[in-house]
Amino acid sequence: MENNVVTKPTVFISYSHKDEAWKDRIVIHLGALAQEGILDTWDDRHICAGADWKKEIEDALKKASAAVLLVSADFLNSKFILDEEVPKLLERREKEGLRIFPVVIRPCAWKRIKWLSRMNLHPRDGKPLIGGTEFQIETDLAAIAEEIANIVGHAAEISKEGRYLPLPPEKISLAKLPSTNPELFGREKELKLLDDAWKNPKTNIICFVAWGGVGKTALVNSWLGRMRADNFRGAERVFGWSFYSQGASEGKQASADLFIASALRWFGDPDPTKGSPWDKGVRLAEFIRKQHTLLILDGLEPLQNPPGEGQGQIKDPALKTLLRELANHNPGLCVITTRMEVDDIKEFIRTSVQNIPLEHLSDEAGAELLLHLGAKGKEDELKQAVCEYEGHALALMLLGSYLKVVYDGDISQRDKISKLMNEPRQGKHAMRVMASYEKWFEGKPELDILRIIGLFDRPAEGGAIGALRAELPINGLTSKLEGLSKDNWRFALNNLREVKLIAKEDQHRLDALDCHPLIREYFGERLKTSNPAAWKEAHSRLYEYYKSHAKEYPDTIEEMTPLYLTVAHGCQADRQQEAAQIFYGRIRRKAEGFSWRKLGTFAADLAALSNFLDSSGNMAASVLTDEYKAFILNAAGFCLRSLGRLGEAVQPMKAGLKVTIALNQWSNAARITGNISEIYLAMGDIRQAQNYAKRSVKLADKSGDAFNE
Repeated sequence: MENNVVTKPTVFISYSHKDEAWKDRIVIHLGALAQEGILDTWDDRHICAGADWKKEIEDALKKASAAVLLVSADFLNSKFILDEEVPKLLERREKEGLRIFPVVIRPCAWKRIKWLSRMNLHPRDGKPLIGGTEFQIETDLAAIAEEIANIVGHAAEISKEGRYLPLPPEKISLAKLPSTNPELFGREKELKLLDDAWKNPKTNIICFVAWGGVGKTALVNSWLGRMRADNFRGAERVFGWSFYSQGASEGKQASADLFIASALRWFGDPDPTKGSPWDKGVRLAEFIRKQHTLLILDGLEPLQNPPGEGQGQIKDPALKTLLRELANHNPGLCVITTRMEVDDIKEFIRTSVQNIPLEHLSDEAGAELLLHLGAKGKEDELKQAVCEYEGHALALMLLGSYLKVVYDGDISQRDKISKLMNEPRQGKHAMRVMASYEKWFEGKPELDILRIIGLFDRPAEGGAIGALRAELPINGLTSKLEGLSKDNWRFALNNLREVKLIAKEDQHRLDALDCHPLIREYFGERLKTSNPAAWKEAHSRLYEYYKSHAKEYPDTIEEMTPLYLTVAHGCQADRQQEAAQIFYGRIRRKAEGFSWRKLGTFAADLAALSNFLDSSGNMAASVLTDEYKAFILNAAGFCLRSLGRLGEAVQPMKAGLKVTIALNQWSNAARITGNISEIYLAMGDIRQAQNYAKRSVKLADKSGDAFNE
């Protein structure tokens, strides 16, 4: 224990002497914790007569493990507090992660004080203690003492080498990030960029941009591992989320609704459903900015426009608002990984936003990775292999593992790996190795497992996998898993993990299976094209599984997720009519419109509705009844309009209008036409707006005639 010093954390109390009675009250609550040996308190009444009082305060400020600020008008008018105590506390907060607890005791203009308004004030929302009943005051003080104990109680043992205080587990949420293989080569420069960005108060967002498989997530995970080993270097909250859980295919409709709701709830919002998407984005930014927060957003591209018009723009208004707010002001750091630049924050590049193109691995780093994986050969030949595979990290990972298993690591045997001629897609070299693995595992349980994972656009949960295996085998998909013992199942999984085709076991979801999105997409697409019957049957089983496991009428977006999955799998199984009935009856709750009226899940609804539509917004599912076609098209247009995507909203609304008129639903047709007119007006197309306004009047008249008849 030579390198460790056992200390009792000290809480420094900063206050105006006019508020001494309030100081005494909080000292009483903290005193109970002092009696238990959890912490000590220090205020200027500890200074002995005749002592150098200024030096005593400076020493106490240096030694404190946390600080309580008793905020009032007198506190904010104290020259000594504002010139001497507060700057030193803020400096330690920035450099060492010192925890500061501002407590508003009497009404004052704290919202106008920049450094103070950015903190998480106590009681909730900075309501003054003095305004509560005696019982409420005692309750609030006890809660503050409890929170302080939770923070500083973890810091009883502090390393001499690292001064950062440990962050309580409840302040860390990283389970939503995908696990990656721990090997990282040739990224020293990028790791330093992340270190520098975290220390630089002028850097609000750092984006790593590269095509799939280059190693963005592995880089960030490796850095997070270093941060965790150093107690997150002063972060007060750490929150991570991966949007790869919604797939990474270009043009796919995805939603940030679940992320926004989950993040708001985790950061302490009492009502995550409140307000428009824009309101939620602003509110989440405010919560994040109250503390020194490390926010990780992995795999943003499902939420961005694909290459073409509007490339890189974020489609979800809540997420777009959040990032623009953080780019403008963020005491912490937001780390983004994506396949394309985030167009919405480009104006902040070189001021508060860093945009880092993540290059492919150098020949030297790639050769080192291959050697680590078990490849054998001369240095020049290893470097040549890296060059042939364009330094693509995932491709080299798969190549090295494949050569080790199949050819005892002989790098010269790489020419025997399948070639994909004239393949323009990104990740083509990784696909070459995957094609070879497909042949290698032919007729074995491992290939069935890979194809099963390809059915999902997110980690495959154990219950869903069990549902696929529970019934009669699906030829070409689960036939090799029939009767497979638990030991042999684990053996097959270990084989796949050994060759880096699936991720290591996730401690947060032990029965879930995950892999890199490119691997998931490859095996899913191969199953869909080569065995469409198995593809449909598997999705049909998943449809039944999620339908039966979902709450009949969910009350939150988290509870709603299984129903969204039900719709998606139902459409893949060619059961669109049933899926549409689920959406209308259990997600929307018919005319009640529950999902969007109560939860505001416009984007999540749109993502579900997109399963029925083609890329142009027209109906792709011809098996639906006309009534449901009209409903789906109009609902999609409504969601797009509500998300501010006016140009995209017109096409499904027009298509829905045609079906509605064919059904002689004149009143609905008049309403839809009026909505189209309003959209054109908002877009500045006056002529079209007038045309549709006139049509709306005529359809309304027709509706009246029909009613009179």
